[in-house]
Amino acid sequence: MSFLPGFNHDKRTTYNSVRIRNMLLDAINLHEFYTSPLGLTTKRVIGKHIREVWPEVKNMNVLGIGYCPPYLNAFRSEAKRVISVMPVSQGILQQPNKVASQSCLTSEAELPLPDLSMDRVLIIHALECVESVRPMMREVWRVLSGNGRIIVVTPNRRGIWAQLERTPFGCGQPYSANQLSRLLRDTMFIPISSNGILYVPPSKSRMVMSSALAWESIGRYWFSALGGVISVEASKQIYAETTLGAASRRKVYSTLPSP
Repeated sequence: MSFLPGFNHDKRTTYNSVRIRNMLLDAINLHEFYTSPLGLTTKRVIGKHIREVWPEVKNMNVLGIGYCPPYLNAFRSEAKRVISVMPVSQGILQQPNKVASQSCLTSEAELPLPDLSMDRVLIIHALECVESVRPMMREVWRVLSGNGRIIVVTPNRRGIWAQLERTPFGCGQPYSANQLSRLLRDTMFIPISSNGILYVPPSKSRMVMSSALAWESIGRYWFSALGGVISVEASKQIYAETTLGAASRRKVYSTLPSP
């Protein structure tokens, strides 16, 4: 995998040397994390949870907002279409041709997608860092189909991962489960379920990482409020108030091309 021109490609700046909390996450740092042993363990744990919540996406349009490629790949052979949208502030990595055609860089407050065009939306490494949280969520509401679902994953403010700067979950604004559910309700979504994930400590120890699934089982039973991240699944609130001004400014997008 190579990087797009225009980004800082200095390999001397390794993932472990970056103090992430004081900067927005960028695609290079995230890529370095997810190709590290700890990142691969994180992908395995969170990815397993996402597939448990969405076991079936056949013939559905799936959208990822933020740094989602590690988690979207599991859907590509099953879904009708898988699209990845990364915020401008985060940047984007050059992907193989087939994957690149399904990825774009855009403002989180203006998704270049038609109304009601997505059946599933995954948001990860986005909500805690973007400046326009509510406009972004309104855009998600616009593109989500009437019976669609979203999963939002954010750092847990009570978890140890949010306190350490050596992982992406130490970046930005962490949330509690109540704060995240309240935000979703305020932006016209109905929370369905809330889960703590990532109870395994953010350690480089091979023994700790190899027992990650055991940590998840123990953590959910004994320390349910202390997961490293919070995942909330929500549906779309259909009967929502829309002002005339907002309706008059709505942009029109072309229909999606055939996959």
